[in-house]
Amino acid sequence: MDTRHFDLLKLLVEYNTESPPARNTDPLQDEIQAFLEDNGFEVKRRKLYDNDSIVVGILKGKDPKAPKLILNGHVDVANVEDTKHWTYSPFELTEVDDWLYGRGVSDMKGGVASLFYVLERLNAEGIQPEGDIIVQSVVGEEVGEAGTKYACEMSPKADLALVMDTSDNQALGQGGVITGWITVQSKETVHDGARSQMVHAGGGLYGASAIEKMAKIITALKELEQHWAVMKSYPDMPPGANTINPAVIEGGRNPAFIADECRLWVTVHFLPDEDYHEVVAEIEDYLNRVAEADVWLRNNPLQFEWGGTSMIEDRGEVFPSFTLPLNHPGYAMLEKAHEAIHEDPLVSGMTTTVTDGGWLADFGIPTILYGPGSLTEAHSVDEKVEKKELAQYSEVLYDFLKNWYKKPEK
Repeated sequence: MDTRHFDLLKLLVEYNTESPPARNTDPLQDEIQAFLEDNGFEVKRRKLYDNDSIVVGILKGKDPKAPKLILNGHVDVANVEDTKHWTYSPFELTEVDDWLYGRGVSDMKGGVASLFYVLERLNAEGIQPEGDIIVQSVVGEEVGEAGTKYACEMSPKADLALVMDTSDNQALGQGGVITGWITVQSKETVHDGARSQMVHAGGGLYGASAIEKMAKIITALKELEQHWAVMKSYPDMPPGANTINPAVIEGGRNPAFIADECRLWVTVHFLPDEDYHEVVAEIEDYLNRVAEADVWLRNNPLQFEWGGTSMIEDRGEVFPSFTLPLNHPGYAMLEKAHEAIHEDPLVSGMTTTVTDGGWLADFGIPTILYGPGSLTEAHSVDEKVEKKELAQYSEVLYDFLKNWYKKPEK
């Protein structure tokens, strides 16, 4: 591993960009902006939240009409929690034998450092691209803040995107995730003392507990989840990867009242060829049919809230899915570069974990997830990456970009 490559990763790791708590990436983004400008990029910057911003660098190509390439990475890292469990300081790059330790070396500052090392090398060699090269340095990925969505709004429309997030050096597409809230809300509030009139023959009080009615909704979600597992599939996705998790439940006000509200927080995983708008519409349609068959729920309709802008700000997130553009000439270019360095074919597939890559695809950009680092190391205590792996990844990236600079493809 080249010393300059090591130093770039060291710089990135030493900035504590944990998310949560987030609101801490601007100092590192200042460094990245300066780096991009020093290497010929025009830089746009947009505030996402206080002390968190999106940086987009554009290296202008010789031909404005030539195909454009996006290179995407996030610089926020997973929360460390308690450092006492770490052998080495999480915010210092520590070299031990063949390994490098530090928060983010695998997810995904290792990929970002490799990109910067290669961009600097290409610039030093005087290689200019035919079409625009767009670098998106985003934040908020760890907490569903869709930094890449905003970066795409700031960027020219590209013909291919490479996301350098953790993928074990495989080319991956992904399933998607959306969170949501399902609410059962009573139109009336009933005292606990009147429960017998509500539940026993002859009581004459029309009412229900929102918590008890939510139990029916949870059962219905399980039935729909099982139906999906039987009837839906996608190549390279594990059977039943499309799930509906009833993750958090909130309800009732105190024991003196029948619960007049109950809210269920769900996490929905869907397949690479599914759109989250259609997935939530399917869930709502099924649950509304269940509710219509209930004598109380039909008059107290279910309420739905889907997605959100941040797990920190409004407890919601969306990660769109995406398929692999296997027939794109740029994919073949990456395959060739990978095989030249690794002397093995590029492995392709799908992952149930999620990245910001889905937002690029949501903007109509063919997208490939291809990065260094193991998924078992991402978010782990004593997170590590092998030096040789980063060195090889940078060589693949160099080979791929050198060829793309010369002959970009649509």
